[in-house]
Amino acid sequence: MDPFFMNIDFKSGDLKPNDRVNVRRLSDMKGMFLDAEAERRVLAEDDPVIYSFGEKVLPEEPGHLQIAMTTIYPGKIGEEYYMTKGHYHKLVRTAEVYLGLEGTGCLLMQTIEGRFSAIDIRPGVLAYIPPYWGHRMVNTGGTPFIFFAVYPGDAGHNYGDIEKTGFSKILVERDGKKLLTENPRWRRG
Repeated sequence: MDPFFMNIDFKSGDLKPNDRVNVRRLSDMKGMFLDAEAERRVLAEDDPVIYSFGEKVLPEEPGHLQIAMTTIYPGKIGEEYYMTKGHYHKLVRTAEVYLGLEGTGCLLMQTIEGRFSAIDIRPGVLAYIPPYWGHRMVNTGGTPFIFFAVYPGDAGHNYGDIEKTGFSKILVERDGKKLLTENPRWRRG
């Protein structure tokens, strides 16, 4: 493999050249939002894009780094803000770094045992996600929220555990303010 460079557009979230752009619509996240009735109403009329991420295909092996740019669009399902699916790493002893570039969001993190942490993210805020912590980003603003991610090449993604158990807390908007609240559907893995 030869060295290479890429261009990052902080405002648009474009990472170029990229090898693929992955798009997650509401139908790809069915059951991840608390308000199932609101989800059904939205899907009856539309299948909105919740987030997208561009990435370069790099070796998924020790010694390499994976890089990605993610854009979470503004919106809510019921009271709950648009968010990423969230994941643990398949190789649980690996960490990840997020850097906020545009907009505002919140990083939700949790261990499989339910230990929880949240960090507000805005342009210039770098968050370190330690090994063993599942993580999900949430757009808490009215504009696209864009962030950059770097993680070990062999980390992999485990979406299934969060799809089964959820996070112990969810981020909602009530009375025009964001509120971190208990998730009544959460259960330990």
